[in-house]
Amino acid sequence: MARINPYLTFNGNCEQAFIFYLSVFGGKFKDFSRFGEFSPIKGQELPESDLNKIMHVSLPISKETILMGSDALPIHGAITIGQNLSLSVDTDTKEEADKIFNQLAKGGKITMPIATTFWGAYFGMLIDPFGIIWMVNYDEKK
Repeated sequence: MARINPYLTFNGNCEQAFIFYLSVFGGKFKDFSRFGEFSPIKGQELPESDLNKIMHVSLPISKETILMGSDALPIHGAITIGQNLSLSVDTDTKEEADKIFNQLAKGGKITMPIATTFWGAYFGMLIDPFGIIWMVNYDEKK
């Protein structure tokens, strides 16, 4: 069964924001990785100024919900408030991920085709026909 979690994107202050969210919700980070830990990314050489930015962070805030986030890289353009929230769908199977991804993409725009990533997940991103940004994920490491 699919689970939906909010995914926030920041213009370089993701770490500051998530330290604040940690103080609000408590708990501990499940994931916390920086771009420099995965350099080079798909053949991209990142400037020194981007290596310390947050590539992915996740903070469980209940048994059912995980707040996730990352910093946008300048090569992707500035993030506009209102366009910095995505819905992340985590699935139980690769087949379920494909089904959900393909159905959401109908009439929309695929921004990252669903495929196995360098971090080991089966993952893709799209904008649905209504302008909502979706991330579909199957964690192959389960």
